[in-house]
Amino acid sequence: MRDKRGTFISLTHYCPTAAASLFRDDVPIEIVEAPPAFPPADYEGFLVEPDAWPPLLHPKMLMDDAAYDAWERHMVSRCADEALSPEDVVATLRRDARVLRRYTPGASPLIDAVAALPTDAVTAPRHDALGPSLTLFTEVMRAVPDDMKPKPDEERLADVYRVAVVPAWARWDAPLRRYLAAKAFASWTAYQGRGLLTVVRGLEAALALVRVEAARQCRDHDRSLDADLLKEAIREADFSLNHLAAGDELAEGWSRAEGRGKPRRPVSRRSR
Repeated sequence: MRDKRGTFISLTHYCPTAAASLFRDDVPIEIVEAPPAFPPADYEGFLVEPDAWPPLLHPKMLMDDAAYDAWERHMVSRCADEALSPEDVVATLRRDARVLRRYTPGASPLIDAVAALPTDAVTAPRHDALGPSLTLFTEVMRAVPDDMKPKPDEERLADVYRVAVVPAWARWDAPLRRYLAAKAFASWTAYQGRGLLTVVRGLEAALALVRVEAARQCRDHDRSLDADLLKEAIREADFSLNHLAAGDELAEGWSRAEGRGKPRRPVSRRSR
């Protein structure tokens, strides 16, 4: 993604190498500036025109570049908190976005409100049933063009999830938090959606797709969730999110998290 702030790169984890990187434990979860592996170049992605609006705080208020940059770093820092589960991260960011929505212009800049967000975290239960994740999966599939839509394949997924995924899920908090951080950074949804709750809804959907795909992998390989199956689940989740679904339609669906308000489209284009 390229906007007035610069160029921001987040990889698709359908790439096996990118997916494997989520399981590293020798580097922290952080935003790396000027990484040697990505020198200045004309990268393919989402190009935000210079006169485009910045991301929305909520449907009736724009952010500014500095405040959104601070929010993006805030999301990644939540993902880096080793005390949190991925469910905690999503719940905490949803709380933080709702707190920030109460900001009113005047006494202090929006970036100060980001800095003043609560330091504590929200504890959320892990999902012991697949139903809510299947609902979000269905929502994502609605954004996939008919000629690219995969055939429905949900046979026994709920039962397999309960038996083969739930008992092992907590072992994989670290790679799942890395995955959420990668989805939070360089988010196209920030520009295509109606506010910060839309971005958080996108993170929730990404995690939901991993649960669904993890159940599918466990069913197809007839074994409990392990690192190899989780990696394949993440690959399939990102294939749906990044390569099948239309990003603007995903953002429009996720924008329902904002409540009432008409969707907007920035002055932007996808390169190549």
